[in-house]
Amino acid sequence: MSKKYQIFVSSTYVDLHEERDQIIKACLEMGHIPVGMEMFSAADEEQWKIIKRQIDEIDYYVVLVAHRYGSITPEGTAYTEKEYDYAVSKGIPILGFLIDEKAPWPADKIEKDVAGKEALLRFKEKIRLRLVNFWKNKDELNAKFSIALMKAIVNNPRSGWTRADDAISADVMKELSRLSSENSLLRSQLDKLKTQNEQQLDESQNTVKILSKNTRPIFLWKEGQTTWDDEPHKEVTLLGIFQAIAPSLLGENDTARIASDIALAFAGSNKYRSRWPVPQNHVTQWITELHALELIEPSKKKHPVADNKDYWSLTPTGRKVIGSIQKLRLMAGITDEEPSPQEA
Repeated sequence: MSKKYQIFVSSTYVDLHEERDQIIKACLEMGHIPVGMEMFSAADEEQWKIIKRQIDEIDYYVVLVAHRYGSITPEGTAYTEKEYDYAVSKGIPILGFLIDEKAPWPADKIEKDVAGKEALLRFKEKIRLRLVNFWKNKDELNAKFSIALMKAIVNNPRSGWTRADDAISADVMKELSRLSSENSLLRSQLDKLKTQNEQQLDESQNTVKILSKNTRPIFLWKEGQTTWDDEPHKEVTLLGIFQAIAPSLLGENDTARIASDIALAFAGSNKYRSRWPVPQNHVTQWITELHALELIEPSKKKHPVADNKDYWSLTPTGRKVIGSIQKLRLMAGITDEEPSPQEA
């Protein structure tokens, strides 16, 4: 991929006009983009804002200094030095080119003002704090600039500029294709999960409807009685029975304790015997029906060989159904009256 770099060329203008042209020519021959202050009126404060924006966008900064300090800003600094300081503050790679003090130079291009000479010396010392190149004439400057720029590009690469149709490489296209396929797969999986969740919600709602439509009589063996009541204590739905026993089945519970949970939920103020307060055959039947609806299943936990009790726990479907019911009740602000603790 071919990259073009934007090069800002900063110097005094009148005395270094031909030398600047050499650097600009070298930039163009190397395929890069030269930018210089001659494009602007540096004495104009608004134009200085434009120059700063240009420096913000460049890749490399070239400062070219001979024997003139140049035009002075209202702050007392030459515009060339002002540009240099700003480029340094932005962390832009600097390519400095100072004239060889022994090189012949026209007298009319040498600073005559004492204050200007002193400022120029300070500016040159500032530039020497970084790597600099010394030149004697414009031809030597051209060659040294080309070499220095190539080294800077290798040792301090910048983002540069590329044609839009060159910017996307084969590797990038391959990666974009992979990401597109991955995105398509994730969307498909998301749609599938959404469909599954909707189906599960529909199944849960259907199960709740079935449970609500089926009522069962609750007979109690009350404390002090010698037989079952002739009439059922109350009629409840299978949904009510499921809600009564589900909390204990989040872990596991045996059949006898399930009977106690049912009595605890529906006995009201009546006291009942501790063992099998509701008929065992009724409890077994309800368990069978809830098992047929895939809400409960035999517990998978291991127990001692001597333990001959039947243990039950909720299935994943049962967990979803009771979870949905409880969530809806909480959202609606529905609470059950807490039963009084009692032995069952």
